[in-house]
Amino acid sequence: MTVEFELNGEPVRYHGDPRTSLLQVLRETYWLTGAKAVCEEGFCGACTVHVDGEAVPSCLRPVGLVSGASVTTIEGFAVPHTPHALQRAFEEHDVVQCGMCFPGMVMSLSKLLEDNPAPTREEVKRGLVGNICRCTGYERIVDAVMSLQHNSGARP
Repeated sequence: MTVEFELNGEPVRYHGDPRTSLLQVLRETYWLTGAKAVCEEGFCGACTVHVDGEAVPSCLRPVGLVSGASVTTIEGFAVPHTPHALQRAFEEHDVVQCGMCFPGMVMSLSKLLEDNPAPTREEVKRGLVGNICRCTGYERIVDAVMSLQHNSGARP
């Protein structure tokens, strides 16, 4: 079967089993490895991507269900060679440790900020539900997001 969708702003065609996970297609067909294959059960959030603007775990989404949709991965998230404000805030607050959770958290939290540009600390913490980091405490992550309220949080 052929599944046509938009991937990081470009039209693509996937030829194969429509039950194959979007995560597997992204990593093995299109060589986009930013979405991480960690738990592959939708528990950790490391594979989060945007499908039609919604943050979803790509490991649980069969590629057949993205037919006609727009998919954005961490690779397509920011302007090339210019990190998004959220990515810069993570760097400035020394959030990233091993990097496995980083892409999924950026994708999840960017959706939160899109829907609510000035979240409270509690709202940021709720926005992190479904994203697991085993290396660092979550306070620096929350601090990074909160720092964006002093800036616009807008794309560079």
